[in-house]
Amino acid sequence: MPAKPLTIGSLHFVKKGDASAFLQAMLHRYDVSDKVSAADEQVLRDTLALHPDAEAKVGCGITHFSVRSADFGTKCFWINRPDGTTEKFSYKACITG
Repeated sequence: MPAKPLTIGSLHFVKKGDASAFLQAMLHRYDVSDKVSAADEQVLRDTLALHPDAEAKVGCGITHFSVRSADFGTKCFWINRPDGTTEKFSYKACITG
């Protein structure tokens, strides 16, 4: 099966696995409770746009992204909304659609 290229905003990946590795490395640069940098935030906004439930995940908007604990001792990206609610999202779901 040939590799499937993926574009996330201005980033172009030869295959989905490369995009996954890029986002995983980004996640692991942060500790739990860290706020994501402005540069990484744009990448996450572009990534989130690919999520099958993007509209529901964004809800009333995004103030910023953070890294928090997830299931089974892992960590993941979280959306922080203007109304104070939060929502976790999987970058893997964004990549696989």
